[in-house]
Amino acid sequence: MMTNLFSVFDPATNIFNLSLNWLSTFLGILLIPTAFWLMPSRHTVLWNNIMLTLHKEFKTLLGTSSYVGSTLIFISLFSMILFNNFMGLFPYIFTSTSHLTLTLSLSLPLWIAFMLYGWINHTQHMFTHLVPQGTPSVLMPFMVCIETISNIIRPGTLAVRLSANMIAGHLLLTLLGNTGPSMSLILINVLLITQLALLTLESAVAIIQSYVFAVLSTLYSSEVY
Repeated sequence: MMTNLFSVFDPATNIFNLSLNWLSTFLGILLIPTAFWLMPSRHTVLWNNIMLTLHKEFKTLLGTSSYVGSTLIFISLFSMILFNNFMGLFPYIFTSTSHLTLTLSLSLPLWIAFMLYGWINHTQHMFTHLVPQGTPSVLMPFMVCIETISNIIRPGTLAVRLSANMIAGHLLLTLLGNTGPSMSLILINVLLITQLALLTLESAVAIIQSYVFAVLSTLYSSEVY
């Protein structure tokens, strides 16, 4: 018996009071075939092409002043979120990215690290970001407040955007799936087609949201140089 609409997303599988649902975050490592690491294959070539494309794009966003290899953390972030989003589309597998526990754990340390690095090493540059160029003197105090607030809420918006997009589609799929037993045969066929269309849409959302999270993190880090 569900206590509320969102209780289907609760990590409820327990052994010795340990929540085992969070293990789905690491489940995909077991599904990667050994051949992927040992010899070139179509999967390896495809993934290498994806990583190379992401590297070039992130390098452009970071600019020439960025450190060598700084795109690696954002490619890894993209890969992890993409994998978790896709694993959540399989039946009976817990979607860890639909919880703020995971999304905030990803966005908050990144944002804190960017802020610490920027304010310690490029203090004057960080102050200039608080007042956009061409702002009238009268509006400068208000702009500083607005820019400070918009900067502080960045990790929250990153986390909420990812978890809300993940939970919305899954909730719709769950609600439609629960109406199946009470439907006639014709309506069940319509329901199946709708579910397949929604599943395709959720696959696209899984890719887009992981890409958006990684790109926005890259843009935030590029501002501290």
